[in-house]
Amino acid sequence: MKTLIDKAQVTLPSDTEVRVTRDFRASRDLVWQAHTDPKLVRRWMLGPPGWSMPVCEMDVRTGGAYLWRWRSDESGKIFGFHGDYREVDMPAKILNAEYYDPGDLGGAMDTSQPAIIDTRFTERDGITSLVMVMEFASKAIRDATVSTGMTDGMEMGYQRLDKLFAERHGD
Repeated sequence: MKTLIDKAQVTLPSDTEVRVTRDFRASRDLVWQAHTDPKLVRRWMLGPPGWSMPVCEMDVRTGGAYLWRWRSDESGKIFGFHGDYREVDMPAKILNAEYYDPGDLGGAMDTSQPAIIDTRFTERDGITSLVMVMEFASKAIRDATVSTGMTDGMEMGYQRLDKLFAERHGD
């Protein structure tokens, strides 16, 4: 039986990469849907409390594009990401380019070059593993991105996703 990784495990496999591994008690099809259906993405991909996602546009297909915007409930400041899907192999893999848009929130992350995000989904014994490798253009960009608390925010979202899956199963 597979041991559940119920908190995002973050490693730095190279000077330019971040690897995030996380398991979910749900089928691969459900985890895929949660990552590709804008209505579901808006429910869990929020990071810390006090943020909403007023814009979530996704055309999840090879050659498609996406646009995500988050808003602070307190200040009204907005930031986001946009990019394109380089490869989509449902329900196993998403390869996308991601550009940061600081909006009026600001931040030191480089906005000129995309991160290349390779996300894989595998299922075993009713547990779906997500492995995401983010490749940045340089070590400095990777380090600046990690310093924002990005992976902590990802885990907060993943915990919301766990709750959505539990509700679906009546747990």
